[in-house]
Amino acid sequence: MMISLFGDLAQGKGEVIEGPVLSHILTALDVKPEAARVALHRLRNDGWITSTKAGRISHHGLSAKGRNQTIAATPRIYAQPSNVNDAWQVVFIEDASAEANAAMLASGFSPIQPRLFAGSRDLPAPKDALVMAGTQVPDWLCQSLRPIGLLDDYTALLAALTNLHEALPQGIDLSPLEIAILRCLIVHNWRRLVLKHPALPGALIAPHLPEHQCHISVAELLNRFPRPALRDIAVSAANP
Repeated sequence: MMISLFGDLAQGKGEVIEGPVLSHILTALDVKPEAARVALHRLRNDGWITSTKAGRISHHGLSAKGRNQTIAATPRIYAQPSNVNDAWQVVFIEDASAEANAAMLASGFSPIQPRLFAGSRDLPAPKDALVMAGTQVPDWLCQSLRPIGLLDDYTALLAALTNLHEALPQGIDLSPLEIAILRCLIVHNWRRLVLKHPALPGALIAPHLPEHQCHISVAELLNRFPRPALRDIAVSAANP
């Protein structure tokens, strides 16, 4: 959760979160102070977070490594839902090795069968691969590309997001601190699912399924409650 928080609120170079502000956010998220200290210590040891002191106030921010990792994940986490008319392709590769399969997954393709992958038309295919432009999408293909091991989690997340929409009527006035907490919860629970499988072009996603509905709901909430400035969060935390 800590990485989700820093990645959303303090991803920019030189941006830091003051210790008291971080404590306010984590307390609201039911993270105990001892657990927060352990998490910060572990992230510092792993090279994700740096901490400095100015007087009695600690300042925590992403390290160069942490920033690079979060920047790499940002397009996937904050992407708008795919358009159903997105162009797609099928790619058949010669190499059946585990290394070749891993390389295709790392490039953003999703496996259909051994050596056979589907993905956005924009993804570069290996130069010796057979590439076919996607046309009409059969339902079995959409079903085969679903993240099967995550479907229960997506269903649970969709239920939580639906409840959240109902609890946040249009026009509700949230403080910068409350928005920071809300965004952390949304981003963290979305991030832990969406980064576990490749992105698919919209044509290969059935729009009624929980994973796509989650994406729509997450995008709507994050657009509705934009990221507050760190200075505004600090003022809000000092004057709850």
